[in-house]
Amino acid sequence: MLPDMDGFSVTRKLRAAGRHFPILFLTAKDDTDDKVTGLTVGGDDYVTKPFSLDEVVARIRAVLRRTQPIEEEDSRLHVDDLVLDDDAHEVFRGDREIDLSPTEFKLLRYLMLNPNRVLSKAQILDHVWEYDFNGDASIVESYISYLRRKIDNDPEQAPLIHTKRGVGYLLRSSDKRH
Repeated sequence: MLPDMDGFSVTRKLRAAGRHFPILFLTAKDDTDDKVTGLTVGGDDYVTKPFSLDEVVARIRAVLRRTQPIEEEDSRLHVDDLVLDDDAHEVFRGDREIDLSPTEFKLLRYLMLNPNRVLSKAQILDHVWEYDFNGDASIVESYISYLRRKIDNDPEQAPLIHTKRGVGYLLRSSDKRH
């Protein structure tokens, strides 16, 4: 129901041109045939009016999870002597293997994907726990503490997990200490 052509035509043209980014139909057309057509021409989801903003946000996140490109690159993340292997679900600090819970692993992965960048509790909640909530964010502090005990427990190694008071947390490589 766009001015020049409908969304089905736009989607067909994009797909024919080799464009494979996520497409979510947001429309008043709630007929089953329209929904089937939208998904058949290449749409990733179809939401009809009226809708709640929370539902649309959840559907966008789901589409993004499903449509993320599969990376053929190395499944290992490195920060100094800390190595996280996504495929094997293993973590090593030097030669020492570190046993992490699934949530600790996810938190460490997020920190390692953003080295030397301060991440707020809200950002961490959103990316690790995958939801926004206005409740007690102390869960982030607890899991950072768990990670520190496992990652930064050797006095021979420089600590990697740091706190920026009043701002958030970061995983800082030892060559970025200024």
